[in-house]
Amino acid sequence: MKVAVVTGASSGIGRSAALHIARRGVGVVLTYSSNERGAKDTIARIEQQGGTAVALRLELGDTAQFPAFQEAVAAALRENFQRDSFDHLVNNAGFAGMAMIEDTREEEFDRLTRGLFKGPFFLTQALLPLMADGGAVVNLTSNATLPQVTAPGYAVYAALKGAVVVLTRYMAKEFSARGIRVNSVAPGATVTRFADDAFSRNPEIIPELAKTFALGRVGEPDDIGAVIAMLVSEEGRWITGQDLEVSGGQNL
Repeated sequence: MKVAVVTGASSGIGRSAALHIARRGVGVVLTYSSNERGAKDTIARIEQQGGTAVALRLELGDTAQFPAFQEAVAAALRENFQRDSFDHLVNNAGFAGMAMIEDTREEEFDRLTRGLFKGPFFLTQALLPLMADGGAVVNLTSNATLPQVTAPGYAVYAALKGAVVVLTRYMAKEFSARGIRVNSVAPGATVTRFADDAFSRNPEIIPELAKTFALGRVGEPDDIGAVIAMLVSEEGRWITGQDLEVSGGQNL
């Protein structure tokens, strides 16, 4: 059985990716930060569809945890999948932050940098020895990196996601010696718990926001999760080094 590690899979896009990957017969090691209940719910859903999953806690902004996390992943692989390696890594975990450049505090800049760039960079480094040759990595970026989606207040967030776009290309080049493909997926606005559950707290913004999408609605987690599952699968075997916008034509 192939195995995927999916970070931040207790809700939203990460949960959807884990479910779609599991439907293809792949085992899942998923991570969560504070939402343990959500992680258990993701596992229950995977098991309901006949799959196998295990959850591990991970604080993406704390790189000091990564050696212990690597050991926890290795143990989970042995105990749950009788494997000493895994095949796919989905770097989904992250968080938003909004402030105008003139109001951005250095502490918030550093927090975002740790969670959105430094964390995924060093987590991938830590897990690379456990990855099987011929595997696949998908990094989550954002269409906020694109010229037509430049929203005031997201300078740091978008710049860090842009750094991940470039990192993806370099990972694809360096990891290709082992046959590991690396791509990134850039969602548009998607109805998740992201940004402090903004959509649940302000549902009135959704109809107006939907007008900015060529396909007439705001994104749903499954719109993104299905693409992530495709990219790590055999269907994505000839795609690497790409940042794929999955946004329903936002601001097209």
